Formats: sequence, C-alpha cells, structure tokens
Amino acid sequence: MTIRLPTLEQLERAADVVYRAMTPTAQHSWPLINAELGAQVWLKHENQTPLGAFKIRGGLTYFQQLVASEIKPAGVISATRGNHGQSVAYAAKRHDIPATIVVPHGNSREKNAAMRALGAELVEHGEDFQEAREHAAVLAERLGLHMVPSFHPFLVQGVASWALELMHSVHDLEVLYVPIGLGSGICGAVAVREALGLPIEIVGVVSTGAPAYARSFEYRESVERPARTELADGLACRKPEPMALEIILAHVARIVEVTDEDIADAMRLVFSSTHTVVEGAGAAGVAAMLREKNQLAGRKVATVLCGANVDRHVFAKVLSA
Repeated sequence: MTIRLPTLEQLERAADVVYRAMTPTAQHSWPLINAELGAQVWLKHENQTPLGAFKIRGGLTYFQQLVASEIKPAGVISATRGNHGQSVAYAAKRHDIPATIVVPHGNSREKNAAMRALGAELVEHGEDFQEAREHAAVLAERLGLHMVPSFHPFLVQGVASWALELMHSVHDLEVLYVPIGLGSGICGAVAVREALGLPIEIVGVVSTGAPAYARSFEYRESVERPARTELADGLACRKPEPMALEIILAHVARIVEVTDEDIADAMRLVFSSTHTVVEGAGAAGVAAMLREKNQLAGRKVATVLCGANVDRHVFAKVLSA
C-alpha cells in the first residue's frame, strides 16, 4: 500500500480534531541548550500533552475517522510499547469503545499502569514489539475486534499537528531531528514540510540498539534487525513499516544513530536545562544534535521531545549517573 502525503487542508482538519481534546504544546528555545550546542535550538514539548507524548494526536484523529466511517466496533485492540497504547485507550474511552492493548513482557511498568488507568485491558505477550503486534492481529481475528494499527494515514494526519504548530511558529528553521519508532512522527513532519513548501532538512534518529530503519535507509530496502535498546523503548522497532519507509526514503535527508549512553546524556541535559522530563525516545533528537554538534554551529535547528513517560526508577538511575 502506498501512502499519499496529506494536503494542508487535511492536516488542518486533523488538527481541529486534536484541539477538541487538547491545546497546542509549546516550543521553546532554551538558553542553556543553545549554549551547549552553539546553535539556536527549538524544542517542541510533546512531553507536555495530556498523555505525556505526541501519540495522543494520532489516536484522536484515527478514532474520529473510525466512528464517522463505519458502525462503531464492539471493541478495539492494538499493540504498543506504551505511548501508542495510551493514545488508543484514551481515544477509545472518549467514544465508549472497549480497548485491549498487547504489550511485550518486561514493558514499562508505569506505561502499563497508565493504560490500565485509562480503561484498557492489557495482555502481555512476546519478547518485543513485533511479537506483541503479531499476537494482537491474531486476537483481533479470533475475538472479532477492530485492529488499530501502529501506522496509518489517519494516525499520521493527527500526529502531524505537532509539526504544523512548530513550523508555523518557528520561521527559517534549517534542520529538524525526529526520532523514529515505527514512523508516524517523522512522516507527519515530512507531510507538513511538503504541504507548506518549506526547505527544512528532516533528519531521522534511531537507536544503535534498534537500527532497522537506519540499515533500511542505507540499503534502500526494508531490513529487519533486532531491537535491543534498554533506555529508548519507543525506538525499539525490529521491522520497518513499509508505508513509513517509503516516505522516509523519499523525503528524509539522513538517519543518525545514537547509543543509550548518548540518550542518557541528552535526558540529563534536557532536565538540567528545562526542568522537564523526557523518556529515552523523547531525548533521542537532542542526543543526535549533540552527536552532530560541530555541523550545527550557528544554525537554527529543532527537535521534538516526543514523550515524557519514563519509569521513575529508570529516570532516577539516569540522573544519578
């Protein structure tokens, strides 16, 4: 299936749906981070949405389209490492639809608790996201549930609203770093850039422990790789999403790989400079900026802090190092 990038009108309609449930998030240029990088750095604070992650935007638009286009399903199911699952649970609850979420064993305890608090039934299965995803598809067929994918054009349209806010607010932006989990965040950024006709260089960021998208970008075809990052569970993709990879190959300048140590450094920098919390995946863009610091001197650059949902004991360990 080939995905067409949404038009500006579609992006604006999706943003209107998002704003029925939340207000736009802030983007700030923090002096201490600017000083550290020697650049004008803008951070998009998706770590401050009602669910602490950008994924809420996609869930809202997906469910709006779902209930408008067909008979409301008796229940939905999806797979996640946490933030997408919270988005599904939140949006399903708004439409009074039961939600089941499949997570891999060893998933974030606090993300699991958040999904349960939103009314979702949790099922633990598999050793990574891909195994959880495949099991969710089996359960959807067996139980007659609507399978909410982790990547879909409606999800991209909603998620893109963070980039629409950023690009409308920060003019003459030169480079935008976007972490890649399964790909909705970076595809949303691409969609907005193309719709607005801006010359922004978009750079993907992945973990060295989950390099599937980086290798796929290098070889120009889908390549599966193990996902073994311990700190950035939101980047733990083993198998690229075909539609997302197509967009990335066509529109992304390059992909930067960062280690868990790089991410921990970035989490500490964000906390000490902004006094806000970011999870591992949420700090990956800052980690990539630090890695490419010499290339960014004097430029206007940005990244998205795509999530804040790190377990307390993990964050305490990062800060104490």
